[in-house]
Amino acid sequence: MLTLDDIDAASVRDLLSQYALKLERVDDGLAIPGSYWGEPEAGIIGTLIFARGDTPVHSVLHEASHVIVAPAERRPHIHTNASDSQAEEDAACYLQILLADLLPGVGSARLMADMDAWGYTFRLGSARAWFVSDAQDAREWLESRGLMAR
Repeated sequence: MLTLDDIDAASVRDLLSQYALKLERVDDGLAIPGSYWGEPEAGIIGTLIFARGDTPVHSVLHEASHVIVAPAERRPHIHTNASDSQAEEDAACYLQILLADLLPGVGSARLMADMDAWGYTFRLGSARAWFVSDAQDAREWLESRGLMAR
């Protein structure tokens, strides 16, 4: 599982800043604020994405994607659980895969493998199969809101 310590965290900060989000590093061993799944998974409070060095990159991108797909008026009020619907959940999964290609040393193929290893579940059995063959609705949802990766 690729973690934040395995990559250049500055590239993650730069990417998130394009969406008016901020990565907040949490010291090793401390609880991660706003973590839905618990440590070492990323947390969200408003537009802050919390992560430790051992936080999986897929988790950072997933939680960031949740905030990105949320309507602007809801973003400041998000705390821990950001999903408002299955459509938003699917859009967040799709967007995190797109965003992975914008991070040096990550890429969509690695991210999807980590998603599968973590236990994301998709009707077609893998993140890649879903992304390639079954995610038209998520892609259209993102496109209709102008949220495809920059």
